[in-house]
Amino acid sequence: MLAAYAIPAALFRSVGASLAPEKFSTRISPAQEPVLVPAPSRIPTFGYEVVNVYPHDRQAFTQGLVYHDGFLYESTGLNGRSSLRKVELETGEVLKIVNLDNIYFGEGLALMDGKAFQLTWLSQIGFVYDRDTFERQGTFSYTGEGWGLTHDGRSLIMSDGSETIRFLDPSTFQVRRTLRVLVGNAPVQRLNELEYIDGEIWANIWLTDRIVRISPESGRVIAWVDLAGLLPLADRSPPVDVLNGIAWDAEGRRLFVTGKLWPKLFEILLKPNREPIIKRN
Repeated sequence: MLAAYAIPAALFRSVGASLAPEKFSTRISPAQEPVLVPAPSRIPTFGYEVVNVYPHDRQAFTQGLVYHDGFLYESTGLNGRSSLRKVELETGEVLKIVNLDNIYFGEGLALMDGKAFQLTWLSQIGFVYDRDTFERQGTFSYTGEGWGLTHDGRSLIMSDGSETIRFLDPSTFQVRRTLRVLVGNAPVQRLNELEYIDGEIWANIWLTDRIVRISPESGRVIAWVDLAGLLPLADRSPPVDVLNGIAWDAEGRRLFVTGKLWPKLFEILLKPNREPIIKRN
């Protein structure tokens, strides 16, 4: 089933050489491809209803998305195009921006304790900013790749493209613990952009239109969210890329999602009672 989410080669050509081939031109062979099959009713799959549609910058290769005090904060990727942004929800206007040096490929973003924490993909370095002024206050390092970032009020929570999630001390950036995300004994890999919502970790699964909801205690999958068809076909012309970006308005109980180079950002409500699925190798 995941083959339906493979990105056409024309997409990579249109985006150009700034796309790193290791992450953006790899197609998964049938032998490697995980299979999505019906699951027990205890693992539900949710559909969606679109509540509102907002404009989104088609030049924004969305890697991290956060909602705070009426505004969106976004980390964008691609070498030479990576940035940290403050964005007006209703218009998509970029109100404040800091561009990363060309050597860095921006990734996940979390806002915590008045600071903005931003990952990079392959450089093994993250940046710390003042949340309001975007003044850079420091850096931190980590091993491996940086993909998604969120927090639970105590720890920064980080993905690296595998099935493993790390919990980091937000002061020392030391790993407090790790968590493997599983359905049964099967790992759920390619965990990408993260959001912490009502005691759960939500993660985009790279190359699919699915979000997985994860127990932060056990790593077990609580539910799946199927967003297939969210971006209309008319808006999918190159260089539109995959679904990526989850933001939660805790006070207003609003859920926002978008994708890399998408022209639109969606506010959605989840719809229950879709056919459950489970991921097996």
